[in-house]
This record gives sequence, C-alpha cells and structure tokens, in this order.
Amino acid sequence: MLGDMISRVRNEKNVAKSELARRTNINIGHISHIEKEERNPSHRALKSICRALEIPYQPLMYMYDKVFTEEQIDNKMPEHIAYDKVPAVSSLDSFISCPIDFPNASIALKISDDSMSPRLEEGVYAFIEFNSPLENKDIGVFEFNGKILIRRYVIRKGSLVLRADNKNYSDIVISDNDKYNIIGKVVGTNTGLIF
Repeated sequence: MLGDMISRVRNEKNVAKSELARRTNINIGHISHIEKEERNPSHRALKSICRALEIPYQPLMYMYDKVFTEEQIDNKMPEHIAYDKVPAVSSLDSFISCPIDFPNASIALKISDDSMSPRLEEGVYAFIEFNSPLENKDIGVFEFNGKILIRRYVIRKGSLVLRADNKNYSDIVISDNDKYNIIGKVVGTNTGLIF
C-alpha cells in the first residue's frame, strides 16, 4: 500500500523516478523496489521522498504494513485515501488513555450524534486508525462532500454505501460526482468495544 501510494503521488505530480532519485539521493532501483511493494523505505527515506514530492510525511507513515485487497482495489479505495491532508482539530478536550488493544489508534474522536447508535453512542470516544483500508461493513471516518461522517462502509454490487447504524438516517450511495476521502477506521471505543 505504501509503495503504491508513493507511485500514485509521484505520477500525479508528474515526477519521473529518475527525478525523484535525484531529489532524494535514493538509488532509482531502490525507488522501483519501494513502488513495487518489494521493500519498505526507512523512515528517513520516506521523509526524504515526502519532502521531494511536497507532501506531509505523517499520512504516508500510517500506511506502513498495510495492504489493499483485490476488493478494495476494485472499489477504487486507493484513490480515496488522502495522502496530502491531515485532520484539523478545532478544540482539544483532553488526552484519553489508549488501551493496549488499539495499538494503531492515532486519535480518539468523541461521537457527537446518534447516527451510529446503538453501536457508537453519543459521547463515547472512538479510537481511529488513520489511513487504514476498510473492509466491507467496517466503521470508518469519512470526509464526504465537505462533511465529516462516521459510517459503515458497505460494498454492494455496483456501488459503495456509507450506512448509519441508526435506521433514522438514510444510506448515502456514493456516486462518481461525490468527493470523499477515507480518514480512518474505527478500531474500538473507550467503553471496550473492539471492531
């Protein structure tokens, strides 16, 4: 996943492998191995690559040791994981202890509505793993047409759906015109629920 993302960014920015090698002082052969998922870059190399591509380091850092499934690739998930965005936080309530059960959690997000009730009640903290690929029916955090939503990621034949567990909320069927990014995956809560 990490090498695929580096290749995607490099191609979107019209940077040749030889140019990336020149900018980073990393051998072009090593860059090819990274992009083919044959090797992971060191943290130092990844920082250099991100600097050369003019993108933040941390979003790609979350992609270490993650792999896309065929189904995720078929549903174009790689195109919807943001490599150049970080969450904007308008206030910080406090810090919350992160249970050992959620070692990949990046942040705890307080649930602010009842859209995912009864699974995620309002006021509960959900632990989020940034830039994690989602499987069918995983609960994720999404940027959807300018709004942040927590919904179940549902793969239906021919369509992707963002579904609330609370039946009072309508399904969101994602169309080609919708702009959405996967921010992360809900991996558990402070009430002990593991997903």
